[in-house]
Amino acid sequence: MKVHHIIVALILLFVPALLAGQTMDDARKWYLEGNYTQAKPVFEAEYQANPNNAPLNQWLGVIAFTEGDYPKAQKYLEFASQKNIPESFLYLGQLYTKLYRFADADKEFAKYERANRRNKDALAKLTTHKEYADKLKRLINRTEDIQIIDSVIVPKSDFLSAYKLSAAAGSLQPMSNFFRNQSGNNQILFLNERQDKIYYPLSDSVFGSKLYTMEKLLDNFGNEKRLSESVNQNGNQAYPFVMPDGLTIYFSSTGHGSLGGYDLFVTRYNLNTNSHLTPNQLNMPFNSPFNDYMMAIDEEKGIGWFASDRFQPKDSVCVYTFIPASGVTLLESEDANYLANRAKISSIKDTWKPDANYSALLQRSHTATTAQRTTQRDFTFVINDENTYYSLSDFKNAGARSLFSKAIDLENRLKQLEDDLSAKRGQLAGGSGASSSGASILSLEKETENIYKEIESLKFRARNEEIRSSY
Repeated sequence: MKVHHIIVALILLFVPALLAGQTMDDARKWYLEGNYTQAKPVFEAEYQANPNNAPLNQWLGVIAFTEGDYPKAQKYLEFASQKNIPESFLYLGQLYTKLYRFADADKEFAKYERANRRNKDALAKLTTHKEYADKLKRLINRTEDIQIIDSVIVPKSDFLSAYKLSAAAGSLQPMSNFFRNQSGNNQILFLNERQDKIYYPLSDSVFGSKLYTMEKLLDNFGNEKRLSESVNQNGNQAYPFVMPDGLTIYFSSTGHGSLGGYDLFVTRYNLNTNSHLTPNQLNMPFNSPFNDYMMAIDEEKGIGWFASDRFQPKDSVCVYTFIPASGVTLLESEDANYLANRAKISSIKDTWKPDANYSALLQRSHTATTAQRTTQRDFTFVINDENTYYSLSDFKNAGARSLFSKAIDLENRLKQLEDDLSAKRGQLAGGSGASSSGASILSLEKETENIYKEIESLKFRARNEEIRSSY
C-alpha cells in the first residue's frame, strides 16, 4: 500500500514537469517557424517562473519587437544582450535604430559582428540593417523646421475625426461612404471642393493598391482613370489629398523607397506631358520608420495635418497639426540628439517659435468647417500651374472660349447618350428585345467613346490656344 502511494506521488510530481517541457519544446518550434502567436503565451507563462532565463528574454524580445511593443522589446532584449545571447544583439540594434539611438545601435551591431564573424549569411543580414541605420542618420540631418501646434491620439479606425477641413479644401471620407458597393471598405477617398472629382485607391491582390480618379459628368461619376505609373509603382499607394490647384497630390506609399510601412510623398501633374512627375519623399519629421500617412493641407485655415503610428499602441495613431510653410527650411544644428528628437517629434513644444501665440490657429484647427465659398463656378478647368478657370468669361481668347464651349455642349450630349445606354442595358438584362438592344448598345458605346475623345481634344486645344495667346 505504501509502495502504491509512493508511485502515485512520483507520477504527480514528474508528469507536470514533463508536460511543461513538452510545451516549451512546442513553443520553441513555433518560434523558429515564425508562429509567434502560439509561442508567446507559453513563453510568457514560463517567464513568470523564470524571468532570468536569457534565451527566454531573447524570444519574448523578438516577439515584442515584431508586434511593435518597443518598451517591452527593449526590456527583454537588453537583458538578453547583457547575458551575451548573440541574436539579441541584432534585434536590439534594430530597435535602437528605430528609436534613433544610433551610437547604441552601432555597439550592438559590432557585438553581433564579432559573434558571427565566420557566418556569411549573418554578416550579410547585418550589412542590410547597418545600411538602413546609415540611411536614417542621413535623413535626420535633413529634418525640416516645422511648427507642430497640436497632436491628438485617436483610434486608427476613427483617425479622420481629427481632420477639420474647411469646405474649400475638399473632404476626406471612407470609400464605403461614397460607393454603395464598397461596404466595409475603410480606404480613404478624397473629394474636391466642387465635388466633381474624386481620388481613391483600389486594391490589387498581386501588385498592391493603386490610385485612381473619376470625374463627375453632369449627374454621375465616371471615366475612371488610373494615375500615372510614376505614382503607381510597386507597393501600396493610398491616402490621396489634392490641393485646390488640382495639380499637387499628396499620398502615402509602401513603395518608392519607403523607410518602413507607409511614407508620405508629393507629386504634381504636368499638363505638358499629361502625367505626374516623379514623387518626392517628404523629409523628417513627416516621415519615420513607422507608418506615416494622410497629409492634408487647408490653405484657407493655414493648417495641415498628418497621421503617424510612431511609438503608439497597436490600435492607435497620433494626428499632428502643423503650420504649412511656403518652402522647405531645414534645421541647422550640430547637436545630433537635438536633431533626432526633432525628427521623431519627442516634444511638439520643441518646434514652437519663441513667444509665438498659436491660440487662433488652434481654434481654427478644431472648427469643423468654414462657410462654403459663394463664388459662382460653372466648371473647373486648369489652364496652367497658376491659372484655373471657372466660367466662360474667364477666357481671354475668343477662339479658346469657343472650343471649350463646344466641349461643354458635347458633355451634355454625352450625358444623354450614357442615360440611353444605361436604359438599353437594363432592357437587355431583362430579356426584352435582346437582339435589337444588343446592336443599339454597341452603336451607342462607339458613339460615346468618340464623343469623349472629341471632348478631350477640344479641351486640349482650348488650353493650348489660351496659353499661346494670353500667357
